Amino acid sequence: MPTQPLPLSIQTFRQIRDGGYCYVDKTAEAEALTQQGKAYFLSRPRRFGKSLFVDTLKELFEGSEALFRGLHIHDRWDWSHRHPVILLDFAAGVVQNRAELDQRIRDLLNTNGERLGIACNWQDKDIPGCFGALIRHAHAQSKQHVVVLIDEYDKPILDNIEHPERAAALREGLKNLYSVLKAEDAHLRFIFMTGVTKFSKVSLFSGLNQLRDITLSAPFATICGYTQRDLETLFADHLAGVDWKHLRRWYNGYRFLGEPVYNPYDILLFISEGHSYRNYWFETGSPSFLIKLFQQRRYFLPDLEQLEVGEEILDSFDIERINPITLLFQSGYLTVAKTQERRGRLIFALKVPNQEVRLALNDQFIAGYTGIEEQRIRLQDGLYDSLTSGDLPGLITVIQRLFASIPWRNFTNNALPEVEGYYASVLYAFLTSLNAEIIPEDLTNHGQVDLTVKLAEYIYVIEIKLVPDQPPATNPALAQIQTRGYSQKYRAATGQGLFELGLVFSSTERNLVQTDWRRIDQHA
Repeated sequence: MPTQPLPLSIQTFRQIRDGGYCYVDKTAEAEALTQQGKAYFLSRPRRFGKSLFVDTLKELFEGSEALFRGLHIHDRWDWSHRHPVILLDFAAGVVQNRAELDQRIRDLLNTNGERLGIACNWQDKDIPGCFGALIRHAHAQSKQHVVVLIDEYDKPILDNIEHPERAAALREGLKNLYSVLKAEDAHLRFIFMTGVTKFSKVSLFSGLNQLRDITLSAPFATICGYTQRDLETLFADHLAGVDWKHLRRWYNGYRFLGEPVYNPYDILLFISEGHSYRNYWFETGSPSFLIKLFQQRRYFLPDLEQLEVGEEILDSFDIERINPITLLFQSGYLTVAKTQERRGRLIFALKVPNQEVRLALNDQFIAGYTGIEEQRIRLQDGLYDSLTSGDLPGLITVIQRLFASIPWRNFTNNALPEVEGYYASVLYAFLTSLNAEIIPEDLTNHGQVDLTVKLAEYIYVIEIKLVPDQPPATNPALAQIQTRGYSQKYRAATGQGLFELGLVFSSTERNLVQTDWRRIDQHA
């Protein structure tokens, strides 16, 4: 039997089914949604299969029975009922102001009206009036309740997120549209909205409080994305001979309170490119706005290693109060590692999902925090070679070269380099981009050291100090490591070497001005 073709760049359910492409059956989730409720919201990162699922729902409610033969839902669905479907897809193009958004909405409503055989008289009605009339007439004409599917509902806002006033105006335009759904509830059978971010109900959904958010719902954790089982069964021929452990490390790890999933875009391109490990998904979108936010907030990057947040941080997003951690999570650069209840509240431990995101995101942080681009790879190579060989003199030389390479004119209106955390953040970004294991603010019974780095069986216990000008005679960073016994916990560890490293930076020189280290005999 020939191998099924891959559905590369195909987001329409009909084309996949008619063309015999590989299809991961998500109709069990579709059945559960239609049986358990009426109105849903789902947030997932870009290129995660949201649009394909929306199109699957469209074909299901329109009664395209032949497309579902052999799938879970085929014998469980009443094909005698065909519902009118209104599909509003904001994925195409970019709108830059309220007038362009309103015209886009009118075009979408007209397209749906033509498909359903219903005309809207724009001279008599505004956008809410026409949307409401379209729903009511579709119900009356078909004698079936209406299904409304909205894909990429937030894209007009996100396309303008760097311009808060413009984004706020677009938010009001979308709110004007979405508020109709509550008023027309009696005519609706089903509502499903998707997007990348979840805006607060107050800012965008104040009139749409019947939506059930299934973004972090265990039963729907795999509604988008591929599971390990999907890869080992449906894609078995395409992935023959793959190193599963390596594949999981590179691309798996997205968790939504259930089984972890792969991003479909990664897997399809990984297969089509001959099992080549590359940053497929990450390179489809630049987090430049996020990086700017981290700079502006002087965010201490090592904190990304041990994030714990409350449900309210992940739950919603506001243009006026953008939390970079919320945006990192909703955009897919962070995912849920585990949950626990504390003081009656649900607490989420977050992590970077996999190696693809970890390496590529920290390359972006390097560019944002240092301005280094052309020399980045050479510096990363130098750090890696020194760390994996236990070459401390070489490591110190590369670190000095790294900070000497930073074009400080980028920070003339920025006090970022005047704080100790900046130097730790730059080192963290570089070290993490090497796929080293980083333990920031590593706790011992005598305090915490700034960074512990593990790579190639070497362990480096690093303390960082910032002085205004010239350092004292004795290295205060190394002295603190030794006085407080920061490396003690690693002295029984097996490996090639354990090092204590004290780095002293000068805010005047903006570079290392004092470096001392010692190798610890782990068997002493």
